[in-house]
Amino acid sequence: MFKIGIGPSSSHTVGPMIATCRFAQLLEQTVEPKLVSRVTVELFGSLSLTGLGHRTDRAVVMGLCGELPRTVDPLSIDERYSAIESGEPLKWLGKFPIRFDMHSDLLLNRTTFLPQHPNGLRCEAFDADGKRLLSKEYFSVGGGFVAEAHELQATPELSPAPDAEVPLPFASGEELLQLCKSHQLSISQLMMRNELTRRSKTEIEAGIDELWAAMKESIEVGCRTGGVLPGGLGIKRRAPEIFQKLTASPEFEDADDPLERMDWVTLFALAVNEQNAAGGRVVTAPTNGAAGVIPAVIGYYERFTPSANREGIRNFLLTAAAIGMLYKRNASLSAAEMGCQGEVGVACSMAAAGMAAVMGGTPNQIENAAEIGMEHNLGLTCDPIAGLVQVPCIERNTMGAVKAINAARLAVLYGDGTHRVPLDRVIETMRQTGVDMQSKYKETSLGGLAVNVINC
Repeated sequence: MFKIGIGPSSSHTVGPMIATCRFAQLLEQTVEPKLVSRVTVELFGSLSLTGLGHRTDRAVVMGLCGELPRTVDPLSIDERYSAIESGEPLKWLGKFPIRFDMHSDLLLNRTTFLPQHPNGLRCEAFDADGKRLLSKEYFSVGGGFVAEAHELQATPELSPAPDAEVPLPFASGEELLQLCKSHQLSISQLMMRNELTRRSKTEIEAGIDELWAAMKESIEVGCRTGGVLPGGLGIKRRAPEIFQKLTASPEFEDADDPLERMDWVTLFALAVNEQNAAGGRVVTAPTNGAAGVIPAVIGYYERFTPSANREGIRNFLLTAAAIGMLYKRNASLSAAEMGCQGEVGVACSMAAAGMAAVMGGTPNQIENAAEIGMEHNLGLTCDPIAGLVQVPCIERNTMGAVKAINAARLAVLYGDGTHRVPLDRVIETMRQTGVDMQSKYKETSLGGLAVNVINC
């Protein structure tokens, strides 16, 4: 559910890089490398419409070169891309040089959506005579997840059954609550028990700690990196200035301003998403466009909760992951399918659940917090100006983070876990809303702010 990668988009940057790297690896395994003379990548639907603003072109090339989002050096990408664009050979998997023409080998099919998913790409390899050696279609389904056509299902009812290999599988919020009740476990304890089937507790905790360290680093780097974001909109990075204002006094906090804690939450979210917009290292949580919500709420917990500790952060992320799994299985994490309700909305719901957990909430209160977090993001569109993950995406993360804290407080401090709308019904409502939403409001930059604000 959480992946360390690079910005600006999990579906348009992380996913395509993984897909083209996977194709390059398959090509080496199935075709004699010396026969390969040309490789092409065709982008469809949302990937083609907003791909250039999301740096999909660079992600595609880096993936062919054998790079992966978790390990690629973000600072090297533009220079390497420019060199290939200028005529240097592309070494696929870093070994086999071929000529790669950005105009004829990287194709943007802006009029066609592949039927399986709005984020489709087709990779093909040819020999010197133009004979097709290998052709594969991949789909970037949100959150950095990549699937092939046979792995996709049209409806949640046809989705694969929950993982039968784990001791406590669940496919719905209701099942999750029943398991917690019958086994007397918290949600984080249940998740830990399932994760233990794959790795040791030490490995799990180290992995979670690594995720938080990466999130925290993106906050810290964002707070000290100024300048203007790339892409042509001229958006100034605001996090460093806000950080300076908040830390100007020796006390670091203004006791006369009761809302200053929310300013810190705003700062944390801005810092992460400005890093993401600049193509920096962030954690997909559950997507890059929503990468700032969960780190901002954990940052709030760590800074302003006297009892905050590492174990609390682990419980936060385990709980949030359980909620995110429900959205991934029963709806989608893709803005190209759901609009931004599937990104910032899901992140808000996950963060609300995590915050409720560290506040001592019961499983029912946690489920209530997650439901509140999504219920008030239903219908949220994805309409990035100029196809860039900047406006309204960056500020939208600050709103999602504040809303998550509010949802957790409502559920834990002022609720007992009983509520009228179950989380499962909200997830299904989100799915139905996403299906009904016009495609121009789903990460195409063909509607909303993208057409009502002059971007030059």
